Formats: sequence, structure tokens, C-alpha cells
Amino acid sequence: MGAPSALPLPLLLLLACRGAPGGATPSQDDSQPWTSDETVVAGGTVVLKCQVREHEDSSLQWSNPAQQTLYFGEKRALRDNRIQLVKSTPHELSISISNVALADEGEYTCSIFTMPVRTAKSLVTVLGIPQKPVITGYKSPLREKDTATLRCQSSGSKPAALLTWKKGDQQLNGEQTRVQEDPNGKTFTVSSSVTFQVSREDDGADIVCSVIHESLKGADRSTAQRIEVLYTPTAVIRPDPPHPREGQKLLLHCESRGNPVPQQFLWEKQGSEPPLKMAQERALLFPFLNKSDSGVYGCTATSNMGSSKAFYTLNVNDHSPVQSSPSTYHAIIGGVVAFIVFLLLILLIFLGHYLIRHKGTYLTHEAKGSDDAPDADTAIINAEGGQPGSDDKKEYFI
Repeated sequence: MGAPSALPLPLLLLLACRGAPGGATPSQDDSQPWTSDETVVAGGTVVLKCQVREHEDSSLQWSNPAQQTLYFGEKRALRDNRIQLVKSTPHELSISISNVALADEGEYTCSIFTMPVRTAKSLVTVLGIPQKPVITGYKSPLREKDTATLRCQSSGSKPAALLTWKKGDQQLNGEQTRVQEDPNGKTFTVSSSVTFQVSREDDGADIVCSVIHESLKGADRSTAQRIEVLYTPTAVIRPDPPHPREGQKLLLHCESRGNPVPQQFLWEKQGSEPPLKMAQERALLFPFLNKSDSGVYGCTATSNMGSSKAFYTLNVNDHSPVQSSPSTYHAIIGGVVAFIVFLLLILLIFLGHYLIRHKGTYLTHEAKGSDDAPDADTAIINAEGGQPGSDDKKEYFI
């Protein structure tokens, strides 16, 4: 039986170079290593992990996209302090790359030098972080009903970022994000613009341009442009107190809003000439209200953008207190009378009690006095030295 013929050279090369694709899981071949694809943000750290079940007394090796060996087992092969050994065993080789740059992106190869050589690929994707957006095109100040166009731009994103617009909490419909490749050929510059009509409610509002990108992991990266809108003033008159009465002090406040803020106020009363007051103060003072002050008053607030007029009708009410109703009056009188009757009743009770006690004492003393005192006739007889019934009786009046 003849010797077996040698395998063709192309087939040998194919067997020697066969490997598992990136992110492969363990296969039925126990000597086949496996890895996983990784995504890392520029400036971050990535860990490359290669594992094998049966090493066949051979060491694992990591090499970069340029096929430079990084580690062979626990031995460093490339002098790059960013690359460090994490774990080295016969069944695993893990390394880390810190401060990852866009140039580090690509396919990394894990190899085990068995017969044939087996390899596994790990695709490392590096995300470019978009720069803080810049807003241009704002022309200050804007006037009410003007149309404004703002432009937003952000560079350095990979893949290309998305731009959105908001006015306060309101979403603005900007144009579709435009994408342009940066000179480095790896990152992108994105831009967008938005056009809207302004109103007086937009004065002081923030127009916000935000970048949406997976490298930010939900973090906010936005720029705000505060806009100023010039508009004509508005005016309203507020009385203090709200319901003035005759004899009271009254202030009429001319409350106004505008940009610029009104600086001149003209007070007038219909049917009265000339104007009552023209000054920078917002209030009209009535030190002591009279019924003759009743009427319609107007306040005109003026700024560089125009003027606005407000009116207030003043009705001066009588200062006398409100009359009580008959039922209320009768109730008050009835209450007073009931109180007086109650006091008299209390007084009579005490007086009766007092008289009863002292009358008993007086009668007792009177009875004792009548038993002990001599009779009147006896007193007269004794005074004469005779007996009762004598004809020579004399009367003495004591």
C-alpha cells in the first residue's frame, strides 16, 4: 500500500489560516478560540478577552489590526503603556487598551498556534464624541413678528450625530441634519438650521440646539441662544384699595409690560382739560376722595415701540357706614333688654334673701322686749305712790 499523497499547498494554507469570525461563540472544536466584538468611546478603555477550551500546550496571542503582536501569553510584545495584561492562563488571555483613540479601531486577532493555527477576530469600534454645538445667525434685537433663522453645527462625531431644536419646552421643526466628513476621514461634522416667527411671548426665550449621539449615553450636550424681542407696551389700571370710598386715600396704578419698558405715563380724566399728570411715575394719587372725583380715567403708557392706553371708571361711594336692617336693630335692642332684666332679677333675689334673714332677727328682739318691760299704767302708779284705780290719779307724759 503506497504512502499517502501530500495535500495541495493551497489547501494547507487555507487550513492554517482558518479562524472564527468576530464575536464567535464556542464551537464544537475545543481548540478553536473565541472572542467578542467591542464598542468603546474615544478616550475610554476596552478589554479584549480570548478563550479556548483545549490549548494543546500552546499559548494564546493578541495582535492589532496592523498584525503587530501585543501579547504572547503573559509576555508583552509591543511597547505601548496603554496596553496592559489583565489575565493570562492556558485557557484565557485578556488585555486592556486605555485612552483609546480613533486610530485604534479595527479587527484584533486572537491566535493559538496549534496544528493548524486557529484564530478569532474581535472588531473594536471607536465612537467619536461630538463637540458642543455652536449656534450662529442671531441678530439682536428682533422685533415682534420678525422671522429669525438660526444655524447649529457640531464636529467630531462618529458615526454622524443628530441635531434637534427646541424653544423653551416646545419642539421646533428644523431642517434635516446635514452631514460632512471631517478632514481626518474618520469623524463627521453635522449642521442644521431652523426658521421661525417671533412674538412678544418669545422675549427672553432660549432657543436650544441639542446633539443626540450614542457616545453621550444620555448625557445632555446642547447650546442655548437667548433671544430678545421688541414689542409695543400693554397697560392696565389697578385701584388700591379695590373699592374706594369717600374720604379714603386712593392710588391708581398703571401696570404696563413692554420691551423696552415704558418710561412715560400720561393720566387723563374724560371731560377734563388739560391732562391730569404726565410723568415717569406709574401711579395717580387721590389723598382724600370726594364724590366729585368720580369719572373715567385713562392712562397712556409710552415707549420707543409705541403706546397703549387703559381706562378705569371711578365711582366714589358714600363714606357713611351701611345702615343696619330693622331685624338686626330689633335683635340688638332685645339683647340689651334681656340683659338688663337678668341683672334686675339677680338683684331682687339677693335683696329678698337679705330681707328675709334680717326680718326674722327683728321680730325675735321685739318679742323679748315686750315680756320684760313694765306696763305703762304700772309705771304711772309707781310714780304717784298709789295703787291702780285711785281717784287721785295723775297722768305723766314721758
